[in-house]
Amino acid sequence: MLVTLTTTAGAPAGSVEHGALLDATDLGYLLHKHPARAQSFDLPVGTAHVFYPEADAARCTVALLLEVDPVGIVRNKRFGGRDAFSLAQYVNDRPYAASSMLAVALGAVFRTAMTGRCDARQALADGPVPLEIHVPALPCRGGARLAERLFEPLGWTVEATPEPLDPTVPEWGDSRYVDLRLSGTVRLADALHHLYVLLPVLDDAKHYWVTGDEVDKLLRAGAGWLAEHPERDQIMRRYLAHQRRYVEDATDRLVTLDGVAPPEDVASPEDGAAEGDVPAAGSDAVGTTAPTLARQRAEAVLATLHEVGASSVVDLGCGEGALLRLLAADRRFTRVLGTDVAARELEKAATRLRLEDASDAERERVRLVQSSLTYRDERIAGFDAAVLMEVIEHVDPPRLGALERVVFAEARPGTVVVTTPNVEYNALYPSLEEHGHRHTDHRFEWTRAELQAWADGVAHRHGYAVTFRDVGPQDVGPGALGSPTQMALFTRSTEAGA
Repeated sequence: MLVTLTTTAGAPAGSVEHGALLDATDLGYLLHKHPARAQSFDLPVGTAHVFYPEADAARCTVALLLEVDPVGIVRNKRFGGRDAFSLAQYVNDRPYAASSMLAVALGAVFRTAMTGRCDARQALADGPVPLEIHVPALPCRGGARLAERLFEPLGWTVEATPEPLDPTVPEWGDSRYVDLRLSGTVRLADALHHLYVLLPVLDDAKHYWVTGDEVDKLLRAGAGWLAEHPERDQIMRRYLAHQRRYVEDATDRLVTLDGVAPPEDVASPEDGAAEGDVPAAGSDAVGTTAPTLARQRAEAVLATLHEVGASSVVDLGCGEGALLRLLAADRRFTRVLGTDVAARELEKAATRLRLEDASDAERERVRLVQSSLTYRDERIAGFDAAVLMEVIEHVDPPRLGALERVVFAEARPGTVVVTTPNVEYNALYPSLEEHGHRHTDHRFEWTRAELQAWADGVAHRHGYAVTFRDVGPQDVGPGALGSPTQMALFTRSTEAGA
C-alpha cells in the first residue's frame, strides 16, 4: 500500500515564517520525519516505511509504504483468528490496495503531525500549504464520483481515474479501484485527518472489529469539517461499519458538540450552506465560519419564544428533536411537548433527549406524543406558544386548511411561530435544479409574498396579528432575495373570542 504527499515552494502568505516563504523540505519538520533518512515502523498489520523520493527547496515528496503481512493478519485473532479460514483471506488485495490498514499506519506514523503541533515551524503547521496527494490503488465502492463527493467539499481538486478490470480485455470495463490524486492548499494536519477518515469510507470496510472507540476516533479526526460535510451521513455509516448504535451515538454527540442538524437534514439542501450548497458568486449570503442554517433557525425560534415570554411550548412536527433539545435545556420552559406523526422520529427524539434516563419530574416536564397536525388533538391545547419549524411545506396544500383549523381555531396558543424555506433564495444554490425543492418531501416552497398572503389570511380569520422576520444570511444588493428561511410570528389578539 502506498500514499505520497508532495509540497512545493511558493506557499501563500499565511504560511510565511520569519519573513521567508516555505522551503519545500520543511515538510520534514511538519511530519517530524527527516528527509535524509528512511525509517521503518513495526505495526500490528505489518511494517510501515517512510522515505523521501525527492527533497529540495522547490519540491519535496514523502512516501508512506505499508508492507502488509497477509498471512500474519489471518493468523492474528484480532483480525479474524485461526478458525476463520477461507482461501479469500490469503488471496486478496490487502497487500496492494489502500484501506483502513493504511489509515491506521497514517495515524501511527504521523501521529504528532495530525495534532497540528510543530515546535520548529509552528506557523507553517497552523496555516495551509500547497499539497498533492497520490494514492495509486484505492478501493472505491461507489466509483470515482464518490471520491469527488467526499474530497471536493474539503477544498481538494480531485482526479480519480478508474483502473480497468483487465487492460487486455477492455470490454470487461472498470474495476472498483481508482488512481486517486488530490491537490489543494490545505493545513497538513487537516489533510492527514481527511485521509485517515475517508480511506476506509471509500473502501467501505475495516480490517478490524469496530467498537465504540471508533466513535471517539471519528469525532476527533472529523473535528472542524465532518459536521458540515454534505456526505456526513454516509461517512459516519461507512466509517462505523454500518453499526446503527454507533452511528446514532456519533450523531447525538456531534449535535451536542456542534449544534448541527441530524443527518437526514444534511442529506438534502434544506439547510442551505450546512449541506455544502454554496451560494453563487457575488452573493454575501453565507460565510465560511457561520453556524449552520439549522442551528441559526433553532436559535432564532428560541429567541422569539423568550421575547414573547412563553413558558409552555408545543413543538408541532418536532422530528428528531432539533428544537426540543434547546427547549429541554432551558429551564425557563416549564412545560414542553413534542409531537410528530412518525413514531420512529419520536423514538430518535427520545434518544437524543435521553428521556429514558431522566427523572420522573423531567419526563413530566418534557413529553413526546404521536399526533397529526391535520386532526384535532386536545393534548396540544393550553400552551403559551406553538412552533411549526420547517413543517408546513411538508403538508399537501389541500390539507393546509385542516392544519389551520387544528392550530389556530382549536389549540389557539397565545403565540404561533412558523418557519419555512424562502424559495426565492434557492437561486443562490447552484446544486438545485431550476424550480427544484430543497427536500424531496416538500410539497411546495413559498416566496416571501406567498407566505405573507397565507399568514395574513390566517391571522384575519382567527384573531391574530402577524409579523415577518428573516432567518439566516441575508442576500443584499439589487434584486435581493432575502434570507434562506422566513418566519411568521402570530400573536393572538386579546380582544379575539374563542
